[in-house]
Amino acid sequence: MLSIGQAQIKLLEKLCNAMAVSGDEGEVRRIVLEEVKPYADEVKVDALGSVLARRRGTGKKPLRVLLDAHMDEVGFMIVRDDGDGFYQFATVGGIDARHLVGKQVIVGKDHAIGVIGAKPIHLTTPDERKHTIAVEAMRIDLGPEGKAKAGDRATFAAKFRRVGPSVMSKAIDDRIGVAILIELLKNAPENVDLCLSFSVQEEIGLRGATVAGHYFNPDLAIAVDSTPARDLPDYEGRENYTYNTKLGLGPAIYTAHAPIISDMRLVKFLEETAVKNRIPYQFRQPGGGGTDAGALQQARAGVPVVSVSVPHRYTHSPISVARVEDWKNTLNLLHVALQEMTPALLKR
Repeated sequence: MLSIGQAQIKLLEKLCNAMAVSGDEGEVRRIVLEEVKPYADEVKVDALGSVLARRRGTGKKPLRVLLDAHMDEVGFMIVRDDGDGFYQFATVGGIDARHLVGKQVIVGKDHAIGVIGAKPIHLTTPDERKHTIAVEAMRIDLGPEGKAKAGDRATFAAKFRRVGPSVMSKAIDDRIGVAILIELLKNAPENVDLCLSFSVQEEIGLRGATVAGHYFNPDLAIAVDSTPARDLPDYEGRENYTYNTKLGLGPAIYTAHAPIISDMRLVKFLEETAVKNRIPYQFRQPGGGGTDAGALQQARAGVPVVSVSVPHRYTHSPISVARVEDWKNTLNLLHVALQEMTPALLKR
């Protein structure tokens, strides 16, 4: 079994602290390229900016298995300079405006520090307090010497932290998936052609994965992501029976989500693999949200797909929380599953 040690923690920290808002994933792409080049038989950056890597298997016609994790994160784009260091911005990806006022952000290639400002509560009317402040009424304040231009990306400034059994950071969605794919490449089994897509622009429409699926034309594909856990206590203090995933229960295997119904051969195979190898797992309850599997399924003549995710709390917010054990168990479920895959899997 593979483990999560200091090297893996440091890599995830490096990935999470990088800024890679959709459409401008260069900081994470450079880290990925540095990590995968010594281990892959071929590496390319496609026209959209995704990193595509392949480790060839041995034997006669091994299964071509594609694993995908997206490099991009939600954030902001500067759209107008209002002068005196104030900048109007638009959100990139699904962000709840209730998270924004007073949050520290980093802006542009130099990670200039700013804050998202709005009218203080003392100066609002009772009617205004009943409503969420519109993004259009907020500004990023870089101070009078701050410099930014239209098109610059910005994101939350929260830094990665290891806190007991947890990791806390912005962009755990999906840098933890990126870290898993890198580790799987470094420990690649020889029985499959391992194809890896570190894709761009997932948060705004699964765009990078669409191209990657066509490029690799895989026999099957697994989207490796980080899924929201709705496992907080009921507001009245009762047990929460409506959770979709819970921290601490292991990797979340999707039976269905917004874009797709998972291939049940793959769902059953992952479940059997987890049980046989005593790896904790859970089923991600069907509902909202989606992964790159929605794009991979429709590549070329169609691809059997499934999603496997590390659960985390507070997705698309300034900081998320995940468990190291869930990360480790997700890594090991995928590693063992790859070792046990044969062409017979798709004939079940």
